[in-house]
Amino acid sequence: MQPFVTIALPVYNGAATLKVAVRSILQQSFTDWELIILNDASTDNSLEVMRSFDDPRIRLVEGEKNMGLSARLNMAVDMARGQYFARMDQDDVSLPQRIEKQLGYLQAHPEVDLLATNYAVFNDSLEWLGKLSVSQQHLEICRKPWSGFYLPHPTWMGKVSWFQSHRYQSYADGAEDQNLLLRSFTQSRFACLDEVLLGYRQNARPLKKVLRARFRYVKSAFISFGLRDANHMAVKIFIVQLAKGLGDIVNIWFKVFGFQRTLLPLQDEEKRYLNLIFKGL
Repeated sequence: MQPFVTIALPVYNGAATLKVAVRSILQQSFTDWELIILNDASTDNSLEVMRSFDDPRIRLVEGEKNMGLSARLNMAVDMARGQYFARMDQDDVSLPQRIEKQLGYLQAHPEVDLLATNYAVFNDSLEWLGKLSVSQQHLEICRKPWSGFYLPHPTWMGKVSWFQSHRYQSYADGAEDQNLLLRSFTQSRFACLDEVLLGYRQNARPLKKVLRARFRYVKSAFISFGLRDANHMAVKIFIVQLAKGLGDIVNIWFKVFGFQRTLLPLQDEEKRYLNLIFKGL
């Protein structure tokens, strides 16, 4: 019997956090899924951790060659046996009803191609720091495409057929989600559930890594659109990312660099619920 949902979890040196991430999938209220864990030539003991899971719904790809995130996600799409495809990162936590609620929304709104959710942010000490709320409707999400799309990549879910038609591009690794959204937003419809369904682990990002991601996004835009685009999309993206990069440098200089979007406070009831989830993992 084919699973209804395929969940892709690429791994690169994620041994320290992988168990918690996978356990959060094992505890989903919706159970008709397969989880494809793809090792991308990790140099730690990620492969050993991957092999420790004993569940027939889990499929392992023991990759010996480092291919990058885009290639591994495309591989998972090609391997998918489900009708729907969901993202998961090696250091995050899916709340128990995430898959059930996203699937329910997609089935009730077949016009939506790609669905994200709000998420709560935690640190390596497993302390909840706050939550992020995302625009819910396609027009608002895509209002300023040259400035970026705030549609959190680790929360994505959509039909496998959409991901088959809209492939990730390895030349955009580091900004692969923004590049895919940029190439597809005029022919697709996006939405976001106004509910926290994922815990996002906040890691300190070195300035060099942040700037590299901005450069790759600009480069991918020029590759995708070139200079002859009537809307001058690549040029606009270059200007915006240059300004944001300068802002990153200023923030580092004044030692205020951190999470770049304002976190909303969690209510006491929300904190209690999220802490219970951690205890269960």
